Amino acid sequence: MVKCGNIFSIFVTIISNNFSLSAIIGTYECKVDAKGRLLLPAPLKKQLTASLQDGFVLKRSVFQHCLELYPMSEWNLMMEKINKLNRFVKKHNDFIRKFSAGVKMVEIDNLGRLLVPKDLVEFASISKDLVLSSAGNIIEIWDKDLYEKSISGDDMDFAALAEEVMGNLNDNDNGIS
Repeated sequence: MVKCGNIFSIFVTIISNNFSLSAIIGTYECKVDAKGRLLLPAPLKKQLTASLQDGFVLKRSVFQHCLELYPMSEWNLMMEKINKLNRFVKKHNDFIRKFSAGVKMVEIDNLGRLLVPKDLVEFASISKDLVLSSAGNIIEIWDKDLYEKSISGDDMDFAALAEEVMGNLNDNDNGIS
């Protein structure tokens, strides 16, 4: 019995150390106060419960004028990839510098509030109304007006984009996309 318990304990430790957050679901609207604090909507906070103790990383998005909130487990996975780059290759070094610009460790307080640092508020042109949008295992934080413009579809054909990006994927061989 003891051996079985030890094996189970080791198995649980391995599983918990390799824990990766499940996909976050939803798009939520909220407001930011004059101090840069936003109150996470309850359904989103519930999804992040497992990550609350470890904290989060908040950074500038690479492609959009929004912010990206990474649970620490997801950030660590990203950093494993980044750390494989050779810093003696100028392009790699430049990428790492730009990717890391403005990165902040943040926490969600007991009231469910997240403080967005002023430099990141400015980068994302955040005013009062926000949209928190799931993007796989991270959350994008947008000024509401900029979010609405980004999804309006005026500058892209989403159907063509979906076909190009996802059209050849069929991991389950079941014919369902």
